[in-house]
Amino acid sequence: MADINVLVVDDSALMRKLVSAMIDERPGLHVVDTAMNGKLALEKLARVKPDAIVLDIEMPEMNGVEFLKERKRRGINIPVIILSSVAEKGAAVTMRCLDLGASDFVTKPSGSISTDIATVKDQVNEMLLAYGRRYQRRFKNAVIPAPDPAVHVTAEDGSGRKITPLLKPGRMELIVLGISTGGPDALRVVFANLDKHLNLPMLVVQHMPAGFTLEFAHSLDRICPLEVKEAEEGDEVLPGRILIAEGSRHLEVERQAGNGIVHLTNAPLVSGHRPSVDVLFLSAAMAYHNHVLGVIMTGMGRDGATQLGSIYREGGLTLGQDEASSIVYGMPRIAYEMGHVMEQVPLERMGQRISEVAKRSHL
Repeated sequence: MADINVLVVDDSALMRKLVSAMIDERPGLHVVDTAMNGKLALEKLARVKPDAIVLDIEMPEMNGVEFLKERKRRGINIPVIILSSVAEKGAAVTMRCLDLGASDFVTKPSGSISTDIATVKDQVNEMLLAYGRRYQRRFKNAVIPAPDPAVHVTAEDGSGRKITPLLKPGRMELIVLGISTGGPDALRVVFANLDKHLNLPMLVVQHMPAGFTLEFAHSLDRICPLEVKEAEEGDEVLPGRILIAEGSRHLEVERQAGNGIVHLTNAPLVSGHRPSVDVLFLSAAMAYHNHVLGVIMTGMGRDGATQLGSIYREGGLTLGQDEASSIVYGMPRIAYEMGHVMEQVPLERMGQRISEVAKRSHL
């Protein structure tokens, strides 16, 4: 497949140079042009035909938010990665950008002029590869495979040995969901499609920096028929409530006198992350045994793949996002290959399928 052409939009000439250099270092990526504001970027789109855009927020004449509004008005589908310092200082602005269609975001490590921008090089480049490839497949006439129908498998422990659940699935009492790259958009689709009568609690780990998950939860609450909030220490696990893990803190659940309570910890990274999906999944399996529905979705790496197996082993049920609809088929792929995913589901059906399985309590 052809290189992914990237348009870099930033009002600082130094940042345009540094960001372009770090992108061009990565095989498969090519900076096709740069622009100093959103207005000039719009003027260049038809000529340079980028597959992805790296966008600053604070710019003269047309800032990032205004650019995204115009992009949406014109029906432009080119994925946008926000790379900005205002993101860290103004999480609400960042969430507004996601609401307007930005695919994801990365914060500049040290302000508007970040000469240490290389510290986020891998993160930015992985996002550009993932979103840019998907754009090429969808909008540049490349053939993409149709989503597979739901696939049922027998769970294994990763070494080829079939896992024998300790218990049969019981009545579902808790849903846990882990997601990473591609998550901000994917969760909007899932949450908007949840059944308003889904009378179960849900705990979610979305890999996201500290300071963003409060606004992220607020943005999801606006589109979800259920209550969505950022988890706080000691929050009760209540039917119809979705708790989002706080950025940079692990989310665990335990039972006290039969009632679910969540805890936030600053324990070391697990599977390279805090919050970690593995931490949430393991605590859910230990606290709720065969009454848990575990869901693993788009994301780089393997966080959650191992401990999804703990949910299955305890007699819980497991779903994974399918390859065709995943921005990055990493976490769900590894979980599936380990045999920990009982059914693969396309993104567009995930909210509906979660609701169905939670109510029927069997696959």
